[in-house]
Amino acid sequence: MSVTSIEPPAADRPRVAIIAGPTACGKSALALEVAEALNGTIINADASQVYADLRILTARPSDADMARVPHLLYGVLDGSEAGSAASWAALARAAVADTLAVGRLPILVGGSGLYLRTLLDGIAAVPPIDAEVREAVRALDGVAAHAALTDEDPAAAARLNPADRQRVQRALEVVRGTGRSLAAWQATATNGLAATADICGMIVDLPRDELRARCDARFDAMLAAGGLEEVRTLAARRLDPGLPVMTAIGVPPLLAHLAGTLSLADAADDARHATRRYAKRQQTWFRNQTPGWWRVDSADAARATIRTVHIG
Repeated sequence: MSVTSIEPPAADRPRVAIIAGPTACGKSALALEVAEALNGTIINADASQVYADLRILTARPSDADMARVPHLLYGVLDGSEAGSAASWAALARAAVADTLAVGRLPILVGGSGLYLRTLLDGIAAVPPIDAEVREAVRALDGVAAHAALTDEDPAAAARLNPADRQRVQRALEVVRGTGRSLAAWQATATNGLAATADICGMIVDLPRDELRARCDARFDAMLAAGGLEEVRTLAARRLDPGLPVMTAIGVPPLLAHLAGTLSLADAADDARHATRRYAKRQQTWFRNQTPGWWRVDSADAARATIRTVHIG
């Protein structure tokens, strides 16, 4: 096990803990133990767990777990809403402030690196985008939007997954509407939590083979718990297929199965593969973007570290 050190907390700044890492690494169970030991409140930092429609397929904490300590920002958005890193960061800042106000330790838990980075570094002051520009961009399908972004902001196009329609469209509308790339606006971000709080960050970074096995086992457990019925209920709403809730990990292949174009076995294989691929991207992001955070190679090692290092 290797654990990086962090600086002692400043006396005049509140402490905020973060437990992050790839999907299926065990961070939610770990956070529950930490919250109980240190009078903490768990604040969701997972882009999909904010949606009320997806409890099973996002592995949201159970009712029993949520009754043990306060949990905030789980299932707070309807699937018809297009959540974003900026909108989540605003909710998270308020949740952190509310938690500190009642004398509890805020513990942000999740694997959405962009969301955490937006909260810590602040939100770019992008001006409102002209309605005509936005409508023209939103009318493009994913392939056309990414092709246009490749021409107008090549760096953003190279960074974004072409299948991530929402973020591709956002980058395209910003460069078209402002004449500056989204990255340029983000470089002038303000109101970041890291400027006013001591951040105690921990990454649970499991060995790759172990993580892959956990990803597969968890999706099988999701199916057994009613994941397909959850997607059936979602499909009945006939929402825009480009909405985040409709593109969450596991949803597209199960929708294809319900539409009769994919067997359940093949849909499950696709979902397992997508989960493993996403976990790999998360591991890479956290390894590169969170210098100075503690790093542990198992949830058990994390527990041992927390017992010897005071983060409250």
